[in-house]
Amino acid sequence: MVNKFKELFGAPPEAIYSAAGRVNLIGEHVDYCGGQVLPAALTLKCRVAVRKNGTNFFRVAATDIPARAEIDLSATENYKDLKWGNYQAGVADEMKKAGYRLVGCDVLYDCSVPFGSGLSSSAAIEVATAYALARTGENPIDKSALAVLCQRAENIYCGVNCGIMDQFASANGKKGNALLLDCATLAYEYIPLDLKDCVLVLANCNKPRNLVESKYNERRSEVETALRVLKRRFDVPNLASLKPYQVEEYRTLMPPVVYHRARHVVTECERVRRSVEALRAGRLGEFGQYLNQSHLSLREDYEVTGRELDTLAEAAWVRPECLGSRMTGAGFGGCTVSLVRKRGVDAFIAAVGEEYRKEIGYEASFYVAEVADGIIEEEYVG
Repeated sequence: MVNKFKELFGAPPEAIYSAAGRVNLIGEHVDYCGGQVLPAALTLKCRVAVRKNGTNFFRVAATDIPARAEIDLSATENYKDLKWGNYQAGVADEMKKAGYRLVGCDVLYDCSVPFGSGLSSSAAIEVATAYALARTGENPIDKSALAVLCQRAENIYCGVNCGIMDQFASANGKKGNALLLDCATLAYEYIPLDLKDCVLVLANCNKPRNLVESKYNERRSEVETALRVLKRRFDVPNLASLKPYQVEEYRTLMPPVVYHRARHVVTECERVRRSVEALRAGRLGEFGQYLNQSHLSLREDYEVTGRELDTLAEAAWVRPECLGSRMTGAGFGGCTVSLVRKRGVDAFIAAVGEEYRKEIGYEASFYVAEVADGIIEEEYVG
């Protein structure tokens, strides 16, 4: 990475930072409904090498693609149409609006988070960008504030109506822990992730997807409709504040599809609560069942899984070494996360991979996930 930086920018970097991708263990499509989520940061990450360049331009490049961009820091609002670099420009734009001191710099990106995998490559890029710009401009660092700023950039600048979970986990993740985040208040606590004789196995279905063009924003509109209807009966700030029985009681007030979206949200919030209890007590078999239930709800009520993710989850469910499996991320493609006994990982990957190839016609990619810190400053002397 250092040599590539010197090749592109003519001098070595001054610092190297990274921000993590994340896997959401459970709590899917509830972050923008004010619910609690349980993500964990991964060793898959976006690394950035940085050097001040003495200009007013933020110049960005990547190790694995030829695209480059030059962003004028006095006109950051003008780069929304970039095919590559718009996420970085959006972060710079929001930081400028928030009063951060920005200085011209060269930044090289090296991202090991698979794009379109549901493991939040975009959040990792955003958070790494924000941290690099904040450090380079010698600003005070508040990781949670940077996460909120990055979410705003993705919402406003890039047009993806994501919740706060991805950026928050990317910034605040902690090795060996999941992060229980209340998305309404941003209160969070670390939940020790003692998986005993198990590991997390991620399976990427390798289906191309684009959240801006997917039905993600449509789902947000549907749960917002549900909240408007239910607020006529309940004085609540968000959909996640409701209990399943309350949604059931007034289901006839909503169109059927809106009811199903709301039912997923409130039952998923209950599964998060029970999953945390199970993990704290070391009841991994029970936690695995909540993973399975979550996938079924995302398939039947929220309708965001699709043939590829369903094939991966269903192939996992029948494996004796698997305690539970579900899609993770926004859906419409991306990954499943499975809780698998260490001694059976190779057999699990072989069997699920073969079933997927037989049903779908191409390969899935598998990763044994390791939980890591979110933002890291690498020890580097240029």
